[in-house]
Amino acid sequence: MCGRFGLMATWQEMAAMYSLIGPPHDSMPAMVPRYNIAPTQPVLAMRESGRGNREATFFRWGLVPSWARDIEIGARTINARAETVAEKPSFRAAFRRRRCLIPVSGFYEWQARADGLGENRPKQPFWIAMADGAPFSFAGLWEIWQSPDGDELQTCTIVTTVACDSLRPVHHRMPVIVAPQDHDSWLTVSPDGDEADTRAAAALMRPYPDGALVATPVGRLANNVRNDGPDLIRRAEPGA
Repeated sequence: MCGRFGLMATWQEMAAMYSLIGPPHDSMPAMVPRYNIAPTQPVLAMRESGRGNREATFFRWGLVPSWARDIEIGARTINARAETVAEKPSFRAAFRRRRCLIPVSGFYEWQARADGLGENRPKQPFWIAMADGAPFSFAGLWEIWQSPDGDELQTCTIVTTVACDSLRPVHHRMPVIVAPQDHDSWLTVSPDGDEADTRAAAALMRPYPDGALVATPVGRLANNVRNDGPDLIRRAEPGA
């Protein structure tokens, strides 16, 4: 799964990475380094604007389907499993028609550990990022929900798959990472959810190649969503 990540890139880096046109919209929150993005918080994402361009926007993390009675379901839908995303009622419409890319600098996973007696010890957090430190993209889905009062809420989820071999010792699952050359295939959707577009997107939901990502043990500051800052991703001895 993926329950926490960070984004420390600048707007200029985002514009170059996603071929965005012009400055950020005045209504967008300012981009500041964020080392501990958690569910229900605002998440920067890229989607097709409907005019042949990509646009940057912010979603609330935790997808709320249009048919949901309230937003509480979002606490259980921060991730969508690649194996079932095309069939699950919570995600299937978004998978066909509302895909997005979520830029990240890295993400956290917690490794379960046991002592010599087989007793479980506190989980060890790892910061997982590209070996070259470059930002990258999660595969995401987004949805629009309206409250009974007519207020509109846009939310998102991160698609996950089985972990690649190099990350499996840390956790058995990982986010789906979309390589730059595949951005168009993931974002391209037709109003009627064309099958060819959906098949192209489905082919991208696979583990990322081994060797591209590095898992670094970090301290337990990341365990608390209120903590933020570069100390969270500083290498620490396991168990420190």
